Amino acid sequence: MELTEAMRTTGTCRRFRPDPVPDEVLHRAFEVARFGPQGGNRQPLRWVVVRDPVLKQTLADLYAPLWEAYPGRASAREDRPPSRAALDADHFVAHLGQVPAIVVVCAELSALYPTDVELGRLSVVGGGSIYPTVQNLCLALREQGVGTAFTTLLCREEPRVRELLGIPDGIITAGHIAVGYPERPFPTRLRRAPVEGVVFADRYEQPLFGG
Repeated sequence: MELTEAMRTTGTCRRFRPDPVPDEVLHRAFEVARFGPQGGNRQPLRWVVVRDPVLKQTLADLYAPLWEAYPGRASAREDRPPSRAALDADHFVAHLGQVPAIVVVCAELSALYPTDVELGRLSVVGGGSIYPTVQNLCLALREQGVGTAFTTLLCREEPRVRELLGIPDGIITAGHIAVGYPERPFPTRLRRAPVEGVVFADRYEQPLFGG
């Protein structure tokens, strides 16, 4: 698959077939994903591929109340009928325990180097050594016809997830990826803001393109 096509069609998959994802497919994806950029080549990422039905359902049971309380949940709006995307999101939560695999993204805390902890705002820089590799994994799976849905909502239950999966001290959870073959075809067009509205020249809000 051509790289640009993969990048433009790796959306969030919320409906999966029950078919298992073979080990060789997962291995191929992890093999290439590990080359994502990271600070100092510290390689902080670790992964737990959860396929045991009981463990998956336990993760799903932890996830469901977090989703119900999520303020951005579109299906909770009363001013208009829920969109297809909102219904798909609710379906995803209701069937999370049945997805073929849930990949728990873990990282060695000591190998992260956040440089923004003293700025008086939310610290995000530590994720720079994590999420590029996560996206690499999603792209590598997309190349093989496997869909993904990445979420960080379950990180709020990190202590319980760590206990459930035997994750040791010093290792944090940074996200969870539902993995499986999509029930529907991959999207041919994802809706994103146009380049002209998000890329600036020299000063913020001075468009670089089409100004």
